[in-house]
Amino acid sequence: MSHATAALQPGTPVEGARVKVAYERGLHELGDGLFAYLQPDGSWGWSNAGLITGPGTSLLVDTLFDLRLTREMLEAMRPVTDPHPIAAAVNTHGDGDHCFGNQLLPAGAPIYATRAAMEEMQQVPPSLVHTLVTADLGPELAELSEFARNIFGSFSFEDIELRLPSSTFEGELGLRVGDRELEFIEVGPAHTAGDAIVHVPDAGVVFTGDILFSERTPIMWRGPVSNWLDACDRILALGARVLVPGHGPVTDDSGVRDVMRYLSHVRDEARARFEAGMDVDRAADDIDVSDFADWGAPERIVVNVDALYRDFDPGRAVTATPELLIGMARWRRRH
Repeated sequence: MSHATAALQPGTPVEGARVKVAYERGLHELGDGLFAYLQPDGSWGWSNAGLITGPGTSLLVDTLFDLRLTREMLEAMRPVTDPHPIAAAVNTHGDGDHCFGNQLLPAGAPIYATRAAMEEMQQVPPSLVHTLVTADLGPELAELSEFARNIFGSFSFEDIELRLPSSTFEGELGLRVGDRELEFIEVGPAHTAGDAIVHVPDAGVVFTGDILFSERTPIMWRGPVSNWLDACDRILALGARVLVPGHGPVTDDSGVRDVMRYLSHVRDEARARFEAGMDVDRAADDIDVSDFADWGAPERIVVNVDALYRDFDPGRAVTATPELLIGMARWRRRH
C-alpha cells in the first residue's frame, strides 16, 4: 500500500512504549498515511481531528468549531489531500467543535455519524451558540453570558450553516477508504448521546472522539458513567498502539486508564455524597480533584456530578444546559 509521505507500513507499530507526537498546533503524521490535526490547549472548543488516507482517497475524522479554523486545517492538509482527496467524513459526536465546519467539506462527500449524534446536532445549532456568546441576555443571565464568552469567545459562529450527516448508523459500520478497512463503532451514550470511535485495524490506530480527553478534564453531558467506562474498555480491547483523543495530546493505553481513573474517582465520591444527602453544588465543591489539577477546566466536576446523580436516581429531571453552565461559572468563582 502506497501513501503520500507515509512513514510506516500497514500494521507497523509506532516505536517505543509511549507514543511520541509533539503537542503542537497543526497536522502530525502518525505513519501509514494517517494524520492527527491537533489544537492545543485542548480546552473548551479546542478539539482534534484526523485524516485517514487510502490510494487516491481519504476520509476526514471531524471538522472544527468554526469556519476559520476548519479552513486552516483543510489548507494544512492539502499536501496530503491533493493526491488523496477527501471523499467522505465522519463526525464522532454531535458537539459543535467536532461538526460545525462540515459545510466546508466537498459537495457530495458523504458524512457519517450515529443517529443520536445527528439528532443532537439539530438541538444545538451554530445560531444558538452564536446568540449565547454575542447577545445581551439581560441581567438575570449575566453569569451565563460571561461564562460562555470566557470559554467560547475565541471562536466565530457567524455564517455557519449546519451541514448534517448524510448517512447515520447504529451499532457498528464498516467502511472502505481505498483498499483500507475502517470500523465506526458506536459507544454512546456517554460523553454525549451519540459517541462513536473510528478504528483503523491495519495501522493500530483509534480516533476516539471525546471518549478520551487526554490530560484534560472529561465532561459527561449525558452518561451513564458505566457506558463511558465500557467504551474505555472497548478501546483497550482493540489493542491499538496510537489513540487520537478528541482533546489533548496523542496518547496510548495510559490515556484511557487516566480517564477511567478520573471517572471512577468522581463516581465513587459522588455516590458517597449522594447517599449523605448533599445537593449537586455542595458535592461538586466537596469532591477533591486535586490529583487532576493540571488537566484544566476542573469546573466540569459540576456537570459530571449532575450526570452521576441521574445515574443514582433515574427519576431525577435532566438539568438544562444553561443551568449547568451557570453552575460551572459559580464553581469557578468559589475555587
